[in-house]
Amino acid sequence: MSNEKKKPGALRKKLLIGGLIFLLAGAAVVWYIFTEKFADTTGEKAAYTVTADALIQEFSQNDSLANIKYAEKIVVVSGIVSETESADTTINIKFTDTTTGSYAIFAFQEQHLAEAKAIKVGDQVSIKGSCSGGAFSKILDAEFITFKRCALN
Repeated sequence: MSNEKKKPGALRKKLLIGGLIFLLAGAAVVWYIFTEKFADTTGEKAAYTVTADALIQEFSQNDSLANIKYAEKIVVVSGIVSETESADTTINIKFTDTTTGSYAIFAFQEQHLAEAKAIKVGDQVSIKGSCSGGAFSKILDAEFITFKRCALN
């Protein structure tokens, strides 16, 4: 056996290399999450088909149960457009319950922006999207339900 002493910097070097590998792996995971693309919603099978009024009423009666039922599921919602909003990279379409002010809002996927821009207030449309869930706003005194990755059905 040799009585060689380990170099004082050997442990530091191993820790540095291990930390660098860990950092690179973390960066790869973050890059994957931020660049992940979702499938086009038009090709997805809807879990539920409902009218906007029925959906808003269901969330208004008990948003906890409605969130369990609809959240993160593909839903087809039909109704009369009450408002359109143009944002930087998306178009939002709203169905509003005029008696309570509660609403469902749909953010369209990038590839469906052209058809969303053609939608006008008062149009009867059917929209398919992933339900993000709903909540009651004390400020608005209304229920709101949000959808992402939407497309015309």
